[in-house]
Amino acid sequence: MASVPGSDKVYPLLGRPQDSLSLDEHAEYNVSFPAYLGANFDASTTNFTYSIPAPESQASAKPVELVLSFLSPITPTSTLRQAIPASYMTVHVKGSFNVNLYVDLNGQWVSGNRGSQIVWELAQQQLGKSDKGLKTWKIRRETELLLSEERDQAEWGTLHFTGPSDLRHEAGTSGIVRPRFARTGTLQNEIDEDFRGIMEDEPIFAFSKSFNLNSSESSYTPSTDSVMFSIALVQNPVTQFASARGLTFMRPLWASWFSSVEALLDFHYLDYDTAASLATNYSAQLAIDAFKSGSDDYVDIVALTARQVMGATVFSGTPDDPILFMKEISSNGNFQTIDVIFPSFPFFLYTNPRWLAYLLEPLIEHMLSGQYPNKYAMHDLGSHFPNATGHADGNDEYMPVEECGNILIMGLALVNSLIYDTDVAAGSVWSSLGSSSFDPDPTTSAFSLGKLETRDGVFGLDDSWGGSTKGAKQAKKWVTKSYRLWKQWTSYLIEFSLRPHKQLSTDDFAGPLELQTNLALKGILGIKAMSQIAEAIDNVEDAKYYKNISETYVAKWEGY
Repeated sequence: MASVPGSDKVYPLLGRPQDSLSLDEHAEYNVSFPAYLGANFDASTTNFTYSIPAPESQASAKPVELVLSFLSPITPTSTLRQAIPASYMTVHVKGSFNVNLYVDLNGQWVSGNRGSQIVWELAQQQLGKSDKGLKTWKIRRETELLLSEERDQAEWGTLHFTGPSDLRHEAGTSGIVRPRFARTGTLQNEIDEDFRGIMEDEPIFAFSKSFNLNSSESSYTPSTDSVMFSIALVQNPVTQFASARGLTFMRPLWASWFSSVEALLDFHYLDYDTAASLATNYSAQLAIDAFKSGSDDYVDIVALTARQVMGATVFSGTPDDPILFMKEISSNGNFQTIDVIFPSFPFFLYTNPRWLAYLLEPLIEHMLSGQYPNKYAMHDLGSHFPNATGHADGNDEYMPVEECGNILIMGLALVNSLIYDTDVAAGSVWSSLGSSSFDPDPTTSAFSLGKLETRDGVFGLDDSWGGSTKGAKQAKKWVTKSYRLWKQWTSYLIEFSLRPHKQLSTDDFAGPLELQTNLALKGILGIKAMSQIAEAIDNVEDAKYYKNISETYVAKWEGY
């Protein structure tokens, strides 16, 4: 909400705060609505722009322009930043009269059950080495349900809502705090400590700021100001995973670089300019490339798709062995579904191919450890995120040819993305940036993040992805570690893909079908992919064998 000093008007912006306000003509405020000037967005940012009219005492002044800017940065050159589970909200104002701003969140961020009991506190900390500080609302369930979801929403973790320390704050009942701001234009710096349910006298956690855009009512020269907030949902562990060493609570990847949540939030808040710059660079390049491939509408589709893909993921593991977990959203919540990763992998090849490697890693590790009994590639790592407990009984969703073909095609795509001679030839424009050194240590990932770089004054950047001799070495290290699995999946396709028996494909809504033409072709492509994967480790005999079979099969497929 926004209000104007000297006026009785309050202007709802987002989130329907007017539901807590009285529309009675005898109220001490008047609910009005600003002029909505529209929205714009790219892959990382959404901006909503409003126009707030001047009070009667300054009727000659132009309206204040207020922009709500939301930034969830996609940073292809910095996995460290991408692994931070936090976003920014910045409010920009421009005008010649003063405006008060009100922002709040409620407990629905930490539970899908409105009856859940929640607790909260306000913490304050110094901001880096400056004399400024931060205020942070911390909200969580009173009794967290670790690694559980309700209505596809996490029931564990703490929400951190942060702003600068010069803001006013208040925690209290929505029906009291919001109307009081509407009357007074400020908050009381008070905390209601009567912990209760999310919608039980709905507790909300608010900040307010007064923008002093002009101290003189006789001057209409516009000035600008802004305030930035960060919103983070911090979980530890982020998932449980049936890894090679057994069922493991998986820490967030950011915990390898930051000693505490406070250190994480401090870095994130101070890093805004850098994160915004990296995200803007990505969004601009994405828009250029999408337009070349389609139209303005396609630019929008690709930008929104990028958000959805990254929104379904969480980074885990360690810098020596990073992992990216994915939830099957807008469906049944399966964990690390291969035929869901498959349609997203062009995004990862374009943006940062190492993230595709981190997605495949837990699948490869789990199956390589022998915990999955079938000879074909598994459908998913668990029936519902965030529990990657596997399918020791082998009774996952039955898509054997689909998943073997998918993972082999993605494996080859990953290998090919590593092999290029010039920067222009790289599959991603960001792949060639950074050091070309190679880590031969067999105990670490071929794509480890053990040595983050500083370039052009920016800390925490990834090294280069492949290229020159490094790419061939990385491909060989990666494939060699799990080569028997790639051969196992290909052997299954050789036996069963030419005339597929009754089974599901990724279009599982159609039910199990036999002799699916597209499924047979995907299997053949998987066999062909294996011939080139074998070439990556200089296995000439295997490469020739799989190539011959794929050519024989495709000729038969054409004849059916």
